[in-house]
Amino acid sequence: MLLTINHTSRYDYDQPVNFALQRLRLWPQNIAGQVVREWSVEVSGADREVSYVDGFGNKVELFKHERSADSIVVRAHGAVETEDRAGVVGKSAGGPPLWIYERVTDLTKAGPHIRELAEGIRDEQADQLALLHTLMNTIHSRVVYSPGTTSVATEAEVALDNGAGVCQDHSHIFLSAARVLGIPSRYVSGYLRMEGVTDQTASHAWAEAYVDSLGWVGFDAANNICPNHNYVRIAVGLDYRSAAPVSGVRMGAAGETLDVHISVEQ
Repeated sequence: MLLTINHTSRYDYDQPVNFALQRLRLWPQNIAGQVVREWSVEVSGADREVSYVDGFGNKVELFKHERSADSIVVRAHGAVETEDRAGVVGKSAGGPPLWIYERVTDLTKAGPHIRELAEGIRDEQADQLALLHTLMNTIHSRVVYSPGTTSVATEAEVALDNGAGVCQDHSHIFLSAARVLGIPSRYVSGYLRMEGVTDQTASHAWAEAYVDSLGWVGFDAANNICPNHNYVRIAVGLDYRSAAPVSGVRMGAAGETLDVHISVEQ
């Protein structure tokens, strides 16, 4: 499937900002099941400072603003050809050692409820792939998709206790439980084509776990499926903070309003 993507993030300030730094991870890569046909990223109101590839293999660019401006606009658009591989990305050459993806972060730290969830599933399934599917199904049934109930700083244990969250929370809970089970897992940020939905206000997120016989396999607990041809992957990391498509810092007391528009169409 050929998907066309348009992503605009606009930051408006109620008074001029003297300094701002935006970190962008907005570049999809050619991987199994995903070929980038064209892609471009533009930033208005800031200048490109540096471009590099981070430790997880993501392309990253920093944009710096040092003028008194009242808005910064980030635009990414292009076309990506995708294929349904039932979530299987496969084994990748190079990159961090697998044990890196068993590290605990502040957002994926397992509390008693996540440990109980993980250990209960361990007792049910002996096969690694079946265990991960059971984990995805269980998280989907226990955590209702409910925008506005959590934030980017919500920890996995808190989201599980609340029983509500968004795709970021489903992914963090999955990562936390998988790591309790000793399975390397990573956070994925990207885009999702949704039938009948043309305008979205946020990018998507899911998890990938390393299965010995297959390599990396994706699991989207928010939708209870393995990623297919409707998904475009742009960055990976240990959690949201190391894979966020757009993040940044600014100096000053100005109030900020963020407006995001995303379309993913065939």
